Amino acid sequence: MKNKLELRMYSLVNYQLCGTIHAGIQPLHSVVEYAQKYFKTKEYQDWAKNWKTVIILSGGPTNNDGYIGMQKHLELLKKNKIKHSVFHEPDLNNALTSISFLVDERVFSKGVYKDYVELENLTKHENTIERNKWIKSIGGKQNEFLRDFLKPFRLA
Repeated sequence: MKNKLELRMYSLVNYQLCGTIHAGIQPLHSVVEYAQKYFKTKEYQDWAKNWKTVIILSGGPTNNDGYIGMQKHLELLKKNKIKHSVFHEPDLNNALTSISFLVDERVFSKGVYKDYVELENLTKHENTIERNKWIKSIGGKQNEFLRDFLKPFRLA
């Protein structure tokens, strides 16, 4: 596994479930949904065989009534073409309770994969070139998105 990138399954859970056993149960549902949807992908197979780590984060409220909540997070994941799965809890009027997606270490291992910082001694054009190299080094635009996307979340 020396040459493999570590993978983690990230799950956002409705914040009203945080602090309860359901904060673990709902992500389990969406992880199973992920397996059903992406079972044959090499990323899922690698995660299931080698890593199995799940990070559960508080995703905010189910709706978007004045808050950035689960629906908005789902829209952003879709817009950025991130493979994901969702679970709607039948016992909660089919509310969106969990969203799961795989993330590789170039997103979460910030000690190894540092954030890009513009250099003052470079022109704007040169910084753009360097930033594009950095984006490529962290796995592309999707990983760049995920690095920013995950910053405000806290453990559930």
